[in-house]
Amino acid sequence: MKFTFLFPGQGSQSVGMMNGFDGLPVIKDTFKEASDVIGVDLWKMANEDNSELDQTINTQPLMLTAGVATWRCWLQESGAMPHFFAGHSLGEYTALVAAGAISFGDALPLVKYRAELMQNAVPEGIGAMAVILGLEDDVIKSLCLDMAQGQVVEAVNFNSPGQVVVAGDKSAVERVMLSSKDHGAKRAMALPVSVPSHCSLMRAAAAELETYLQTLVVLKPQVPVLHNSDVMPHDEPEDIKKALVRQLYSPVRWVETINCLVNQGVRFGAECGPGKVLTGLTKRISSELPCIALVDTDSIYNFKAQISQ
Repeated sequence: MKFTFLFPGQGSQSVGMMNGFDGLPVIKDTFKEASDVIGVDLWKMANEDNSELDQTINTQPLMLTAGVATWRCWLQESGAMPHFFAGHSLGEYTALVAAGAISFGDALPLVKYRAELMQNAVPEGIGAMAVILGLEDDVIKSLCLDMAQGQVVEAVNFNSPGQVVVAGDKSAVERVMLSSKDHGAKRAMALPVSVPSHCSLMRAAAAELETYLQTLVVLKPQVPVLHNSDVMPHDEPEDIKKALVRQLYSPVRWVETINCLVNQGVRFGAECGPGKVLTGLTKRISSELPCIALVDTDSIYNFKAQISQ
């Protein structure tokens, strides 16, 4: 039976997020390896309640490390390779590491640099993101066009039916939030972020990322990775790099990603990293792809038994 591994992105972090794997050397060793590379104690950060945890420049290498650590735990306990990988936003980088396309040692400074570019692209307080619940995708796209009024506001995360995230200039995002309620949205809620990810305000950052990626060693993935921007796998290193550049200013097409996996015959999924965000989204997208969140050793054993049936 075909199965997939899904890697979460920014927003799934929490204090004590690796507690389910407490005492496993492979987890601690992965965090130490990452901390040595970027010069920050990520294990301490993951286990202390402080504001650093949610700063983009810290969250991105932290989530990459947590996802890779969980993946290594899976390999140690099972060794079974999935038929596809996919990752939500930052999770796409974790997927590429798991697939052998980018080394962990190279991915860590890459995502840290990506976070710096994103933070520097739009001054604090200028950009915003909000989640809109209960409206059709086309309605939200239309609202973004109507409410832009010379600014930038775009639908950037198609997370599940009836859940779309918009991003752009703060005042334009606020106009979309107000207008969405007038059009029957169940809820319009600002997200606690300062970086308007995946919208055209990130184009300048994408240009700098493209320059950085020119020096990065990228190999053919051992397992197909579905990319956020086009919902397609790529084998050629240059195509992978182009997909990562596009991802910075293009929507995360998560609904299409899950439906693509289902159409490819995938029937089991595992969320490989902290939290259960993708597990919940997948449940709302398709009943044909049950997903389990690998948040502790028991869930790893359960998923191993599930795919062995």
